[in-house]
Order: sequence, then structure tokens, then C-alpha cells
Amino acid sequence: MKILVLALSGIGDALMFTPSIKLMKDKLPDAQIDALVMYGGVKDIYERLPYLNKVIFFDFLKEGVFASLKFVLSLRKKYDVSINVYPSNRKEYNIINFLVGARQRAGIKYLRKDFQNLGWLNNIRLLENDSLHNVQENINLCAKLFRTNFGDDPELEFPLTQSDLEFARMLIEKLQINEDEVVIGFHPGSAVLKNHINRRWEPEKFAELASMLIEQKNARILIFGGPDERELKDRIKRLINNVSADSIETEDLAQTAAVMKRCNVFVSNDSSLMHVASALKLKVIAVIGPTNPNYIHPWKTVHKIIRLDLDCSPCFYYSPRPLTCIRSDVKYKCIKELSVEMVLQAVEELLAKVN
Repeated sequence: MKILVLALSGIGDALMFTPSIKLMKDKLPDAQIDALVMYGGVKDIYERLPYLNKVIFFDFLKEGVFASLKFVLSLRKKYDVSINVYPSNRKEYNIINFLVGARQRAGIKYLRKDFQNLGWLNNIRLLENDSLHNVQENINLCAKLFRTNFGDDPELEFPLTQSDLEFARMLIEKLQINEDEVVIGFHPGSAVLKNHINRRWEPEKFAELASMLIEQKNARILIFGGPDERELKDRIKRLINNVSADSIETEDLAQTAAVMKRCNVFVSNDSSLMHVASALKLKVIAVIGPTNPNYIHPWKTVHKIIRLDLDCSPCFYYSPRPLTCIRSDVKYKCIKELSVEMVLQAVEELLAKVN
């Protein structure tokens, strides 16, 4: 059997499908399982998984419609099964899944905008459940596809190489971080497509939190983010204005993950690095505004979710509609009124927690 996993929607979504890949390989050890990806960070993760035979990288966003169509048609009829990773509620993903031409095409039946986004092009469907985590949705879809019960839900997986770990060791040594120092990691960024920049906690609050942790815990602060978040990281470092804070620069996602392993606690927006931290089994503080926390809370690791339980929350669900706020008093109140003190208390609690 030849299976193609379409992990096109982003790093966090791809990470949350890694338990399903492991379960499929355990149940179908002789199957060829390939993955189609379009983000370099997803490629970094999937190429390290022992369960995949091949990772196919194609930058659909850069290549354009005609080159993308030609590429997708080159995969046609080469697979028995194809799976759209949840969430992928866009017509483009469903069209790609259809054009690949597998006899069985699996995808979630979304509660919102499913018909308009051509979800019916998939012929193995499972109704979306807002109470479940993305990991569980993916596992349940695969269980229906292969008519089996997978049992316990595995952890997220992001294997690191010795080269990744050596890079981290050398950087930590260069930063002169001692073994007994408290290290707090920050990810102040997030996706920006479809107005998702409004999921971010303010940079000023990250900086204020850092200053408190440096003063009260003598902590070292490491600020993480992708190449497009360099300006954001540097801004927060300037606001902190203390030698105990560093902006971390790496060549790829795996190096970033290797450095993150040194953190005693990781404070993050709803972002891909929040899920990387979960895969690394870090203690995670998830600062969550409009997103349904059932979907994306840190998976199988010690964590705390910081959110306001507003009457309008959560308001972000999986559809192509850009993020909007209906409130008339404070726009995006769910994230803007999360206080530094709330996050500081959660950090202190996780630092005190032994396991």
C-alpha cells in the first residue's frame, strides 16, 4: 500500500499529525508512507521521522498555479491512499488531494465552510468535533480510513540529530549560560496570514515579563522566532535592555528546537513553536486569545493555558475566513487584557513543579 500525507497547512499542524504517522506505520509496517510538504520547517521535522519513506517538498506559494498543477499531476495515480492533515479547510488543499488521484482520499468534514471549500472531493470523511484536540481528530480520521482502533494517543515527535544538539551546546556555551541558571524561553510571534497577527500578546508585555523574571528569579531569557520575526525579537530585547536577554538566531527549525531544550519553561503565543515545545516535553505556558484551546493546547506535556473566559470566546475556528473581532469595547480583548501578572504566576508555578 502506498500512502501520501498532505501536510501543507503549516509547522504546528504537521507536528500534530506525527502521532498518526507513527500509528499508521505500527499498524501497516509494510506500507510506503510519503509526505508532501510546502514549508521548510515541516521538511525539517518530517525528514527526521523514521516512519516516512520520502518527504516531497514543493513551494506552492512561490511556484504559482501552472507549475503547481504540473507538479501535482506528476503524482497522479501513484498512491492508493491520500490524507489531508487536519486542519486543512481550504479548497486548494482539497483540489490537490483530488488531483493526486488516490482511490481513497481522507479529510475531515468541517462544521464551517466545508461545502464551499470543496470538502466533498474527499471520499473518506469524519465530522469535525470542536471538543477534540487536533491530534485526536487526525488519529480518528486515520482510524476510520483504515478501519482500526489505534489505542493510546502517542506524543508529538521531533527527533533531533547529534549535529542539532552540538549546535545548541556551542551556542549555550557562547552565551555563557550555566547549568544551574533558570532559562525561560519566549516565542512572541505567530502566523500572520488571515489577520492572525492579532493572536499575539503584545511585545511590551513579553518585555515586562522578562524584566520581572530577571529581577525576581535571576533568569536568563531566550527569545525565539523565525527569520521573518527577527525585528520582533530584537524589539523585545531592546525593551528588556538587559544582558540577561538574548535573541536566538539559528539556520533552521531543528537548531531552534535543540536550543529550546535548555529552557526550564517556555512562554508562547498560539504558534508552531508552542507545539515544538510540546514535542520536546518542555513546561509550556500557552498564551491563547481567540483560538479554541481544545484544538491546540500543548499536547502531552506539563503546561498552563493563560486565557480570558469571555462570553465571545473562543471565536476562531477552522475556516478560510480571516480572524475578526466583533467586540465594540476592546478589539481582541481576549489577548489584549491578559495581564503580565497572570503569566508570571503561571511561570512561577511551573518552575516550582518537579514533574
